[in-house]
Amino acid sequence: MVILGIDPGYGIVGFGVIEKNASRLRTVAYGVIETPKVSKLPVRLKFIGDKIAELIEHYKPDAVAVEELFFHSNQKTVIMVAEARGVVLYAAENAGKPLFEYTPMQIKQAVTGYGRADKKQIQQMVKILLGLESVPKPDDAADALAVAVTHAQTNTVMGNFGVR
Repeated sequence: MVILGIDPGYGIVGFGVIEKNASRLRTVAYGVIETPKVSKLPVRLKFIGDKIAELIEHYKPDAVAVEELFFHSNQKTVIMVAEARGVVLYAAENAGKPLFEYTPMQIKQAVTGYGRADKKQIQQMVKILLGLESVPKPDDAADALAVAVTHAQTNTVMGNFGVR
């Protein structure tokens, strides 16, 4: 099973692609989509949608897993991130891919076994679980891999179903 994990944002969107065979996880690719800072939000959103569609076309994931939003104190930021997240959800749905969403606490629990783990603990466990030589950089890519790992771990427990 190939899983595309997404850490949504409007300036930077993290992505991670992993493959799960039985209980083994393998990293296929990871990175970020950086939107042009000088562009207006609608242009940035289109850019994100186009790039997500390209990732789906290239890697042909069996599932797309996306991190749900957590509360931000800056309302303007949270609205823009929510709009970017909506574009990601649309691109996955438009491609006909099964879509799964996970809260930050679910991701922490699945990756570290502790729902209040910090970012460094999550990154270290992603490195260990995926057999990487170092923690993936930038952080957005590591976060996206954590989302993909969460789906792989949850899918094991729940069969072919997940949290939709």
